[in-house]
Amino acid sequence: MSNKNLDKDLRQTANSGKRPAEAAEPASILLTPIGVFRCAQQRPYDAARQGALARGNPGRVVLHAGQNFQQALRDLEGFSHVWLIFQFHQNSGWKPLVMPPRGDQKVGVFASRAPYRPNPIGLSCVRLVEVRGRTVHVADHDLLDGTPILDIKPYIPYADSVPEARTGWLEALEAEAGWTVRFGPRALQRLRWLESHGVANLELFLARQLLDAPLDGRRKRVKPLGGDAWEIAYRTWRARFTVYEADASVWVESVYSGYTIGELCGENDPHGDKAAHRAFRAEFPADDG
Repeated sequence: MSNKNLDKDLRQTANSGKRPAEAAEPASILLTPIGVFRCAQQRPYDAARQGALARGNPGRVVLHAGQNFQQALRDLEGFSHVWLIFQFHQNSGWKPLVMPPRGDQKVGVFASRAPYRPNPIGLSCVRLVEVRGRTVHVADHDLLDGTPILDIKPYIPYADSVPEARTGWLEALEAEAGWTVRFGPRALQRLRWLESHGVANLELFLARQLLDAPLDGRRKRVKPLGGDAWEIAYRTWRARFTVYEADASVWVESVYSGYTIGELCGENDPHGDKAAHRAFRAEFPADDG
C-alpha cells in the first residue's frame, strides 16, 4: 500500500469515529535473569516481610558473566539504595484474596504485598553497601538465597518517595504500636552458639515473628507452656518467651532443641540436622528450655 492510500485510509477511519485495530497483546513475556541473589535465608519463612524489618541483613547480587554487566554497574555506587526486581522462585499459584500478616481480614492481592501473585515478580528497596566487579553487596533485604534477579534500578527520592501517599487499609494498623522484642542473656548465649554452627537465621526469625501479634497461633507455630510462658518453633528449634502486655514487650528467655533425647538417639534424620542438635546438647547439657 502506498503512503497516499495509507493516509486516505487513516482519514476515513478518523472521520467514521472508529479506532484503528489495536495490536494484539502478547500471550507471554520472556524475561531472562541477569543474576542471582545470595544470602543466608533459604526458606520462605526465613524472609522478612519487608526489607525495612531486616535492618543489617546482608546479601549480594551476583550478575552473570559475559554480558557486560560489570560495565552496566558503573556509577551505581553513588546511590545509597537500589530497587531489586526479582522472581519469587519458590512460589507457585495465587489467590485473589489474601490474609495480610498484620490484618484480621482478607484483602485483594493487588492491595497487598503478598508474594503469591498472578506473575511471581517482586520489588524490593535495599541499601547499597558496595559494588565489587559483577557483585552488588546490599543490606536490609527480604529476599531468599537463589532468587533470580531481573533488574537493578537506583532509588531516587524525588521520583520514588511520596510522603503524602495514603496507605488504604493499613492506615488503621499504623496507629497500633508494635511489640518490642528483647532477648535475655541465656537466649543470646545460645543464639550466638547456633550462629557459629550454621544456624544463622533464628534470631532474625524470632524478632520478626514476635513483633506483631506474638500469640497468634493462626500465623505462627506458638503454644502455651503454662503460666505466662510460651513456645515458638523454628524448624526443629524452639524458643521460650514471655509476653508483657503492660509495656507491649516480648522477652525471649531461652532457645533449645525441639528433639527429645530419644529422638536424638535414633538414626532417622529427615532434616539432616541431628548432629547440630547433639552438639548443642553437649554444649548445654542441663538445658531443658
